[in-house]
Amino acid sequence: MKKLTDQILAFRWFIIALVLALSVVAGYQITNLTIDADILRSLPDDDPDAALLKRIGENFGGNNMGIIILETDDVYQTPVLEHVRAITDSVMEIEGITSVTSLTNIINIKGQEYGFEIGRLVDEYDLPETNGDFELLKANVQGNEMYRGSIVSEDGTATVIIFTLSPEADVRTVASAVIEKTQALNIPEKLYYIGSPMLVNYISDLMRGDLIRLLPIAFLLIAFVLLLSFRSVEGVVMPLLTAVISIVWSLGIMGLLNYKMSMISNNIPIILLAVGSAYTIHVLNRINQLRISDRDTAIRKALEYVMIPVLLAAATTIVGFISFIFGAYLEMIVDFGIFTALGTFFACLLSIFFVPALLDVTISKKRNKKILNERVRKSFLSDNFLSPIKTMLIKHPKYVLTTWSLLIGLSIIGIFSIKRSVDIQDYFKKGNPTREAERIMVEKFGGTKPVFVLFEGDMQNPEVLKTMYETGEYMEQSPDIYTTQSLADLIAQLNEAISGERAIPDEQEKIEQLWFLLDGNEVLQRFVNEDLNEGIIISKFKSPDNKSKQIFAEYMNTYIKRHSRGDCKISVTGMPFVDITMDRSLINSQVGSISIAIVFVILLVALILRSFQSGIFSAIPIIAAITVLFGVMGFTGIPLNIATVLVASVALGIGIDYSIHIISHFRHTLKITGDAQLAIEDTIMITGKAIIINVISVSAGFLILVFSDMVPLQYFGFLIALSMVGSSLGALTLLPVILILAYRNKKI
Repeated sequence: MKKLTDQILAFRWFIIALVLALSVVAGYQITNLTIDADILRSLPDDDPDAALLKRIGENFGGNNMGIIILETDDVYQTPVLEHVRAITDSVMEIEGITSVTSLTNIINIKGQEYGFEIGRLVDEYDLPETNGDFELLKANVQGNEMYRGSIVSEDGTATVIIFTLSPEADVRTVASAVIEKTQALNIPEKLYYIGSPMLVNYISDLMRGDLIRLLPIAFLLIAFVLLLSFRSVEGVVMPLLTAVISIVWSLGIMGLLNYKMSMISNNIPIILLAVGSAYTIHVLNRINQLRISDRDTAIRKALEYVMIPVLLAAATTIVGFISFIFGAYLEMIVDFGIFTALGTFFACLLSIFFVPALLDVTISKKRNKKILNERVRKSFLSDNFLSPIKTMLIKHPKYVLTTWSLLIGLSIIGIFSIKRSVDIQDYFKKGNPTREAERIMVEKFGGTKPVFVLFEGDMQNPEVLKTMYETGEYMEQSPDIYTTQSLADLIAQLNEAISGERAIPDEQEKIEQLWFLLDGNEVLQRFVNEDLNEGIIISKFKSPDNKSKQIFAEYMNTYIKRHSRGDCKISVTGMPFVDITMDRSLINSQVGSISIAIVFVILLVALILRSFQSGIFSAIPIIAAITVLFGVMGFTGIPLNIATVLVASVALGIGIDYSIHIISHFRHTLKITGDAQLAIEDTIMITGKAIIINVISVSAGFLILVFSDMVPLQYFGFLIALSMVGSSLGALTLLPVILILAYRNKKI
């Protein structure tokens, strides 16, 4: 360590120049960084349900479908239909949109005395005007199984305009154009937007807004905490500079490697702003403490002392982030783990190399003398917080153990009440337009979660179409499926117009004749591919309840096993099936990542400190803090979701730093004094100060997320801050008591 320290100070100008040069390069690469809020794209390719959902989206446009909801007192009015027509025409003009379906252009098949007619449900050039016209239109809608509750709500107060994007279209550009064009019409009815393209656009705007709004606030808040704590320029500038450079480097590498910002990785800047400053805080605190006795060699001696604890603390934090790679269902969580770990590594290197080099260059002898005089003064933290803790630990260790035991016991009870949530509507605040759109779709149109049943076979074969038709009828028997739409429904409807019987014809020749009448109609693109060997049933699932999804999945899988055959292979997918897997992965990911993190952290600490006992001791406070954290989640109703599932491993990786610094200082002082009590007192008074400054600044940074527009991120920020407070208290109270009990009879 001494040789390395000498080299750092000897090459201080080279280190400073190198850091600045790399920062410029990384900063330029950030300009290539883009936002991708599409959760579907983050689904793994090796999951059958997710892979099939992506495939259907590519072949049938199912995942590139947006919906505009028009809500009014009564849809069946001429002005309302005029507005629907205006929206339909405006959206159709947008580049990247391949089809638009609405009440004013949807096809209608009706029988006549000498045959049947395929036309429009509404003549857009001759809109209904009289009560009789509207009664007939209403009867046609209500009498058509494909349209009732699908195009117009049964109560007649809402209708939808559905549009599909081409695979190569820029989702955000198209979605923004849809909103801009439709709002420019200034129609009096309420408009809501839902569907994958609109969600992607909306979440992207929220992500960008969070970064622009919250990151500066977090920066200023942490700066304020550092100013109160260190009362010096370098005490504010150095930690924040380290954090900012680590953010720039991490995001620059993301841009260089063509990774995109997701709704999870969007938090990397705020996390690194809080975490990245932690290591510099410990370096500065030790330098300031050593300046009192030896100001000329303070940087060198401090660096020799803190290098191992800082490296170890960073390594354990990195392990916490890397643990997301194992067992994470969504690729966005894996990316988050990789680049947050990378940013932590950069922050560690900067605190060890860049900060001492910069301090050695910028702080003069005169400034050193001023710092010396300031450090001799009494410390508010030492007098009012650390001294009482020290006294309590020495005089009443049993009280500390009893309090923690009660907290852990109560928290274990709360753990059994933790709920899980993967429903998208829970990601937005109440009253949010997207959440309102979700509510309307559930209440009036049977939900928003798409369900697709894929049929592989000859789409003109009577037996295949009959199986498809029967499958649709079977699905509608589920309480969470309102209507289904498919090619088989169109053929059956055509056959009814000719023969009076709503059924699939027995002869393939008749089907081919009916097919000829539909050929070229854009509605076919939604249900069958160009080669006519694949077709789908489209439906929507209503309930957000996970148990209902599991019942429906079993209901469908049982049917498919009985009816899938060589000439008609059937498979089912959709968001309910993905939600089931995602829900299951929340538990697996949580248990897996925590287990991996705990094992690796214990081994890492034990290896570097050459003491397995130290590894176990360091893990106890953070395990206790995480247990309390889960208990709070259970008692407060905060669910386990794609954001809060990250909390435990992040908390473990960051929170164990406090235990590492306590143990390292304790072992160092114990070797000098041979007295465990004196070693604890010295550790609490010196290392305890850095821990308190650290936890306040880190918690302040994370608490800013409480003001995010996305509910999971609000929970994430609150829980991380809570875990930091819990783990710091564990390191300052529970761990010292354990060390006192373990070493009180030992002589060094």
